[in-house]
Amino acid sequence: MNLFDVYPLFDIKIVKGQGCRVWDDQGQEYLDLYGGHAVISVGHAHPHYVEAVSRQVGQLGFYSNSVVNPLQQQLAERLGRVSGYDDYQLFLINSGAEANENALKLASFHTGRTRILSAQKAFHGRTSLAVEATDNPKIIAPVNANGHVTYLPLNDLAAWEQELAKGDVAAVILECIQGVGGIRMATPEFAQGLAEACKRHGAVLICDEIQCGYGRSGRFFAHQWLGIRPDIITVAKGIANGFPMGGVLISPMFVPVYGQLGTTFGGNHLGCAAALAVLDVIEQENLVQNADEMGNYLLSQLRKMQTEVPHITDVRGRGLMIGIELDVPQKSVREPLIYDEHVFTGCSGTSVLRLLPPLCLSKAEADEFLDKLKKILQKL
Repeated sequence: MNLFDVYPLFDIKIVKGQGCRVWDDQGQEYLDLYGGHAVISVGHAHPHYVEAVSRQVGQLGFYSNSVVNPLQQQLAERLGRVSGYDDYQLFLINSGAEANENALKLASFHTGRTRILSAQKAFHGRTSLAVEATDNPKIIAPVNANGHVTYLPLNDLAAWEQELAKGDVAAVILECIQGVGGIRMATPEFAQGLAEACKRHGAVLICDEIQCGYGRSGRFFAHQWLGIRPDIITVAKGIANGFPMGGVLISPMFVPVYGQLGTTFGGNHLGCAAALAVLDVIEQENLVQNADEMGNYLLSQLRKMQTEVPHITDVRGRGLMIGIELDVPQKSVREPLIYDEHVFTGCSGTSVLRLLPPLCLSKAEADEFLDKLKKILQKL
């Protein structure tokens, strides 16, 4: 049997990682400025994370959600305290798509409505309703195209208010920093106006923090830069540093109803141990502050580079979520970075390099990347 071929792959086999570094099966070392799609939050193979996960799998890896799992409550309490949402409730599942799927479903149960507002260029996942809320017709199958979602321009408050005023919107779902969409950021004025309009018209405000959350922006959640407090927050990726996990943070206005939501694997013992270890490291090593400081440094140096070398047309982002807009195809920069300079980055579309390194990135590693990027751009 062969694998179903869904991704174009770089011909590299990564077999080991440590911090912000990975190694292939030939022993070649790479600087990882992508973190496996923003999943690696505290660094590859962090000793505390390895010890916690190893200890838990040796004790109990899984039992069903039909019995009490004290690790789930520990995680809920810790996440509430660290994030500033200790009055919210936590529902644990397995992925970001599941988190958004359940958030949208919960909003529809709560309001009795069926319509959703989503931003143009948004990406919210590949499951049934999450993919319909994703502004990419190439990945929305006919069975998912049910007309539930209206896509609107990011930061055009008047357009969103006009739709909300129709009174039939169950939920607004928003990435405060769009990842796949090219590191496009919501403005405080837009976000605050949108939050107020949702309250006025009885719609649920969902902030998708799957890529931009968990400290990546330099605050625990990216929406905390904007002065809003959403009704529901979705998380995944960095929550467990590579273990498949997602979560929905649910405001006190929602009352649980048995049977509406459920999961087999969500919140399992091994996943909770991984997620608790991540919070340990984030707090002990001040990684949210480091993301802010290293992000500010990278942004300032990249904007300086923009004036010194060709091909950079814009630099944008917050913390360690940065987009570098180019006037050449991004693959003409990304591929030599990977194959010649041994640095992994991501991309958005055809012209944006996307940086999503582990939150433990050091200044020396940032400088290493900057030197190698400059070298490539000067050659083009």
